[in-house]
Amino acid sequence: MKITYWSDYACPYCYIGEARLKKAIAEIPELKDVEIEMKAFQLDPTAGEHATGDTQTRFAHKYGISMDEAGQTIEHISQMGIAEGLDFRYATTLFTNTMDAHRLTKLAQSKNDPALADRVIEALFKAYFTDNKELADKELLQRIGEECGLDAIEVKDVLDTDKYRDEVLLDEREASRNGVHAVPFFVVGKYGISGAQSTEGMKATIMKAMEEAEPVMEQGMSCGPDGCRIR
Repeated sequence: MKITYWSDYACPYCYIGEARLKKAIAEIPELKDVEIEMKAFQLDPTAGEHATGDTQTRFAHKYGISMDEAGQTIEHISQMGIAEGLDFRYATTLFTNTMDAHRLTKLAQSKNDPALADRVIEALFKAYFTDNKELADKELLQRIGEECGLDAIEVKDVLDTDKYRDEVLLDEREASRNGVHAVPFFVVGKYGISGAQSTEGMKATIMKAMEEAEPVMEQGMSCGPDGCRIR
């Protein structure tokens, strides 16, 4: 089975949703050889290379709510992340452009090594939500790439050029064509899961897709050692 999902590293629900997806998969022992592919989705392609202002102020301004309401909502989201076992520090995140982080992910995915790609994805989420780093920082991305097992020269080449930019934009165009305008968005078989639904909800959808993927044996006329089956 293949599970595809669109995500951005600056999206708190994406980090939470990814954690719940992995838990759901782990709770289905009969699910074998599952392939998970993350596709790029930038929440704000116009974001700069450096953070401007704090998360609470940005949140209040974006949603038109008071600072107190923004603080309470941010804390609520953080507690959701902590409940999933994540060291989640949303209040002190530094929002910047995520294009280069997605390009680094594309480099990792090009190696056809799911474990490598997963390490890079997890390291980038951790850098943003736990370590509160600026994901547009090329030195940070270089270090993450190397620590996760990517070749240092290849990482530098990607970060010094526009390599994989077209692939990131292609993911976003595909999302738009499919009516995906918010993330996370998961595709499991013919089913879509919009948002960070509960682990149980994700599990139920995955199991339903598995059941429908089981081969259906249509009975027609045939002959075997014991004779012919006549309809």
